[in-house]
Amino acid sequence: MKVIFLKDVKGKGKKGEVKNVADGYAHNFLFKQGLAVEATAANLSSLDAQNKKQEKLAAEELAEAKKLKERLDQITVELSAKAGEGGRLFGSITSKQIAEELQRKQGIKIDKRKMELADAIRTLGVTKIPVKLHHDVTATLTVHVKEV
Repeated sequence: MKVIFLKDVKGKGKKGEVKNVADGYAHNFLFKQGLAVEATAANLSSLDAQNKKQEKLAAEELAEAKKLKERLDQITVELSAKAGEGGRLFGSITSKQIAEELQRKQGIKIDKRKMELADAIRTLGVTKIPVKLHHDVTATLTVHVKEV
């Protein structure tokens, strides 16, 4: 019997897949647990429409990420901090501070976890920080730290 999986079933199939399974397994387990539905023409067309909708949403997300990348590549976030000899900061600049400054000055809200800052900034000057906006799109944000 052909079924459309509504949820992932270990060893059998993933959500959205159409597979052949034993009739008893389908009737007694998959249908009763709400893990699958029978692969009728109506259900198949519904699955196809759902897949097209998801593809459209994914394309829109990618387009938005690319637009945001264009903006971020041209922005320089300026932060001030106290520094000692040789341009070493007293303390450090974290991704949280950068995200808050970006929100305050530019109105762009980015999660601090998307900033791929290996370690906090501890020196004066300009630092380029990669920002992961989408699994295919990475922007580069310029952060300029100057002395108070």
